[in-house]
Amino acid sequence: MLSTIPVPAQGHVNIPPDLLFRGFPAQSGNPSLSPLDYDRFKRDGARNKLRVGNFLTFSGSPGIWGPSSTNSAMLAIAEINARGGILGRELELSLYDSGGSIDDVVQRARDAVEFDEVDIIMGSHISAVRVALRKITKGRVPYVYTPVYEGGEQTPGVMAIGEVPRAQTRPAIHWLSEVKKARRWYLIGSDYVWPWQSHRAIKTYITEAGGQVVGEEFVPVGEDNHEAHLARIRAARPDVVLISLIGTDSVTFNRSFGEAGLASTTLRLAGAMDEVVLLGIGADNTENLFCASGYFNCIGSKANDAFMDRYAAMFGAHAPPVGSVGQSNYEGLRFLQAAAERAGSLAVRPLTAAGRNLIYAGARGPVTIRNGRAEMPMYLTEADGLDFRLVKTF
Repeated sequence: MLSTIPVPAQGHVNIPPDLLFRGFPAQSGNPSLSPLDYDRFKRDGARNKLRVGNFLTFSGSPGIWGPSSTNSAMLAIAEINARGGILGRELELSLYDSGGSIDDVVQRARDAVEFDEVDIIMGSHISAVRVALRKITKGRVPYVYTPVYEGGEQTPGVMAIGEVPRAQTRPAIHWLSEVKKARRWYLIGSDYVWPWQSHRAIKTYITEAGGQVVGEEFVPVGEDNHEAHLARIRAARPDVVLISLIGTDSVTFNRSFGEAGLASTTLRLAGAMDEVVLLGIGADNTENLFCASGYFNCIGSKANDAFMDRYAAMFGAHAPPVGSVGQSNYEGLRFLQAAAERAGSLAVRPLTAAGRNLIYAGARGPVTIRNGRAEMPMYLTEADGLDFRLVKTF
C-alpha cells in the first residue's frame, strides 16, 4: 500500500508508509522530519536490515530530478527485497535532501552516519555535494555516487559509477566535427566542480577534432536571466554551444536560446540533459539540440523495455518521466548488490575493492566497471519535440 507525502518544491511523490525522509524544510500542516527526531523512528533493534541513506535533491536547480530519482530508488529497493535483499538483509531506505547549503547537507550526512546509523550512503546530487560528503563517509561507510560526473574520483570508500567526459562527450564532439563540420565552440556551464573539470577535458577533445573554443563562461547555480550570456554567444558566432548547466538552469537557458532565435542557426550539445529537462524546455525550443548520455528511456533494449514496464506498473502511466539522473539511482542499488555479493561483505574495504572491477545488470543492460570506471554504450541523440531520437551509438 502506498501513501503520499509532500516533497518540498516538487509536488508529491508516492512512497511506502515506512520510508523515512530526513532534513526537509518544514511545511505548513506537515511538520518536517528532522534528523534529530529519533524518538519518532525508534529502531526495533533488528540489525538484520540494511539501512540505505539516499541523498537526493528536492530543491534548487537539481530538484527537478527529485521525483524520478525517488521512484527509481524505490523500484530497485522493492525488487531487491523481493529476492531476499543483499546478503540476506532486507533494505530499509531513508531519503535525505541534498539541496540547500553544503554545510546543511554535510550535517545531515553526519547525523545519518552517527545517529541514524545508516550502513550505506548513496546519492545523485551535484559534485560539490559529493566532494563535501566524502569527508564524512571516508573510512566509515561505503558511498555510491550514481550520476554523470567529471571523473577522477579516488577517495577510499567512494564508488562513482556515472559517465565521465572522455566516454560521454569526446565521441559526440568528434561526430559533430565530422558530420556537421562544427569548428567554433562556445562553452557555458554552472559554476561548480563538474563543469569546471569537464570543460578542461572537453577543450582537449575540441582541439583533437580540429576545432577552437571561442568563448567560455560559468553561471551561478540558480541563474535564470540569460540575456547577457546569449548576447556574448551571438557575438562569438559559434557553430556549437556546449551546455553544462544543471537542472532548471538548463531549462531556462535553452528556452531563452530558442526564443532568441539562435536555435535555427546554432547547434547545441548538452551533457546533463534528459527527458525531464527536455519536457521543461518545451518542443518549440529544441531545434538543433543534441545530447550525449549512457541512458535514454527511448533506447530500445530488452533490459530497458523491462525496466520501463516495471516503472510504469509501480508508479502509473503518468509518473514523473525517468531519465539518466533518475535512473542512475536504480543502477546504483543494482551495482551495490553486485559488489556486495562479489565481496561477500558490506564493509568499506572489501566492498570498495569488489566494486572496482565487476559487471552488473541494470536498466542499461550489462555495465562493466573496470578499474573503478563505468564502461557502457554511449548514445548521441537529437531532440525531436519532446522526445529524443537516436543519432549514433558509440
